[in-house]
Amino acid sequence: MRAAILREYGEPLAVRDVPAPQPGPDEAVVRVAACGVCRSDWHAWMGHGEWADDRVPRGQVLGHEPAGEVVAVGGEVDRFGPGDRVVVPFSLGDGTCPYCRRGAGNVCADGRALGFEAAAPGAFAERVAVPAADYNLVERPPWLDATAAAALGCRYMTAYHALAERAGLSGGDRLAVHGCGGVGLSAVQLGDALGARVVAVDVDDDALSLAGDLGADRLVNPESPSAEPVPERIREHTDGGADVSMDALGIAETCRNSVRSVRPRGTHVQVGLTTDAERGEVSLPTDWMTRWEVSFLGARGMPPTSYGDLFDLIEATDIDPGALVARELSLSDVSDRLAAMDEYGVKGVEVVTDFEG
Repeated sequence: MRAAILREYGEPLAVRDVPAPQPGPDEAVVRVAACGVCRSDWHAWMGHGEWADDRVPRGQVLGHEPAGEVVAVGGEVDRFGPGDRVVVPFSLGDGTCPYCRRGAGNVCADGRALGFEAAAPGAFAERVAVPAADYNLVERPPWLDATAAAALGCRYMTAYHALAERAGLSGGDRLAVHGCGGVGLSAVQLGDALGARVVAVDVDDDALSLAGDLGADRLVNPESPSAEPVPERIREHTDGGADVSMDALGIAETCRNSVRSVRPRGTHVQVGLTTDAERGEVSLPTDWMTRWEVSFLGARGMPPTSYGDLFDLIEATDIDPGALVARELSLSDVSDRLAAMDEYGVKGVEVVTDFEG
């Protein structure tokens, strides 16, 4: 089968034939129909994460946002069989640990990160193996095609988990979203669907325009002529500060701006991962956070047990994940699109749908 493999950090991926996976006893093999290209792939491609002992190894098949169809299962798999339409979460639990049993498989101590470690080859490939398939695989509803499901990828599901499950966003809340890439735009759409009033922040006017189309009530460009810092402008737009503010980018400036944007007893939720400029650490106004009882939460992916709630919200509110898909790609295009992320040159969501080219 064809796969895109990390050879050297920051260098073009090698697209070549590799052996197709065979299912282990608890595994399913999925034929990949679509796989999103995400900023987390860019972090892996750049070699980030060594400061947290989380650097993706050379030789890794990247790709962590697949949707497709089961083609083979191991003898211990009961819930799925060939022909089943599925989505594959990137945070794969073992299905047995205390966190998995409590519905938090995304923080499973013995879990695997699809596409980011040797034990879990990724989905920039024609087929991908999924361990603990009965726990990790998610049935894809009939109304959700593979390309739209790949757009859900780690963007929508991460945004949903961050806003609805971690931060408890609800109708009437004021939400600020810092960074309008794939996960930020997903947060804008989901925040609007959950009944929040949304302020979107980005330095790119085209990204802000798309955020407005997707439900943002206010748009803030930090580089537009204004004497006021971003947190002050957000407080003006939200009558005193956001109830929930999300940093979807992961640089020090957006993280601090997000924290400073919330009202007393408000919540900041961190989704974006840092770059080698921050190396996993950002200084914060901790005395100010203590004075105003500001909460700082992290959010990573989403447990497979939460997909049903996300699907229900999408179906009930007519959210269209496919509306974020800006471009369909072949495997040979992925290296150029990762390079474009160096300068934030990717708008919306890009999805691999051609695994032969």
